[in-house]
Amino acid sequence: MTTFYIEQFGCRATQADGAAIERQLLDQGCTTAAAPHNADVVVLNTCTVTAAADAQARDAIRKIHTANPATRIIVTGCYAQRAPEEIAALPGVSFVVGNSHKPRIPSLLHSIAPAFPRREDPIPYHSASIVTGDIFAATEVLVAPILGGEGNHTRPTLKIQDGCNSRCAFCVIPFVRGKSRSLPVSTVLSEVHRLAESGYREIVLSGINLGTYGRDLAPRAEFIDLLRQVLDETPVERLRISSIEPLDVTQDLIDLFSASERLAPHFHMPLQSASDRILAAMHRWYRAEHYARRIELIREVLPHAAIGADVLTGFPGETEDDHAATLRFIEQQPFTYLHVFSYSSRPGTKAAALVNHVPGHIIKRRARELRASAERKSAQFRQSQVGRTLQVLTLHRNANDAQGYTPALSGNYLSVMIPAVVPHNQWLTVRVAQADGKHLIGLPQAVAEMAALDT
Repeated sequence: MTTFYIEQFGCRATQADGAAIERQLLDQGCTTAAAPHNADVVVLNTCTVTAAADAQARDAIRKIHTANPATRIIVTGCYAQRAPEEIAALPGVSFVVGNSHKPRIPSLLHSIAPAFPRREDPIPYHSASIVTGDIFAATEVLVAPILGGEGNHTRPTLKIQDGCNSRCAFCVIPFVRGKSRSLPVSTVLSEVHRLAESGYREIVLSGINLGTYGRDLAPRAEFIDLLRQVLDETPVERLRISSIEPLDVTQDLIDLFSASERLAPHFHMPLQSASDRILAAMHRWYRAEHYARRIELIREVLPHAAIGADVLTGFPGETEDDHAATLRFIEQQPFTYLHVFSYSSRPGTKAAALVNHVPGHIIKRRARELRASAERKSAQFRQSQVGRTLQVLTLHRNANDAQGYTPALSGNYLSVMIPAVVPHNQWLTVRVAQADGKHLIGLPQAVAEMAALDT
């Protein structure tokens, strides 16, 4: 019986693809291995959003091949789509499969399985076979929820949309994932039903450009209407959405979140820059004032919502004034967390052809300043929650958790530590007693009431 191991890199969309491949392989009778060096086949699911992501994948290939030369390595994902020949030249790689042909991986695995040599007989290295093609011809969205990763198997992520029709100057993703395409509404409802009936209480909906969900379907669907259907037609107890573009955060969408306690009050809107000059150069379709208005609309009806953003520093031509404008904007707005990225030139993008690239040491310094600002904003938000009552979902405990504490997550995306050992996947109402480092300390309601009596 063929054993396999899937090693994941990159964003939730990539992880969702890996989960779909795993489901397909299990359905065909393969079994999972506990570690890559124990597997007959390793599927390496790559990212290519930065040069560092490419290097991480190459390093993983070398380590897997060194640990067990008999293991067949199939490399797929965004890096495989972008630079298949580069990967095929690495020792140990049997197949390079682009995103365009990911659904074919199970058949490829079976085609090489009968030829496995005995473990003590290493495979002689030959150049890998490349299986990839025009990603813009792709129409399929691989379907399987991510059951691991963030949330420790408690909060599955379901990818409902793939690809992107935008052409941001810095981003390689449209070239390696193709045009926007959506999971049919009936499939989304079926998957959410299945997860909810399996006992999962929070489900995260994700995509590459989630706000464009349904525009490719016939008949056309709208993302907000899908959310309404999920709420009306499935028993999911809490629904969370991943990253959504700021211009897709409309008044109607915010009102829907405000009207339903089953929608987590959490908006992650990519900002990238608050310099209008840089936003125009990036080909982003909003300006700082438009983004600020979205935050204002959210705060008017959801004053304690989580508001997160991606920020990209060091885009070609970014000056100190541009950087200062972004820092000022962040300090002025009620962000609750930020993901800061350093610009990395990606072959094929418009930004890669620009000549005024920012030196690496300057990018690193600006990233440090942005992260410091982000830490201050996060700390302020955590402190603002002290004394509030939150409903939290308990997560699996792990080796890094403090003795006698249980980790949990609030609707507004805050890590809460509960001073008790509680099973995972349970709703608890807690009073926030204090902000402690990157966590809140939350007392279960009964404990909080007793503490109040004692005082």
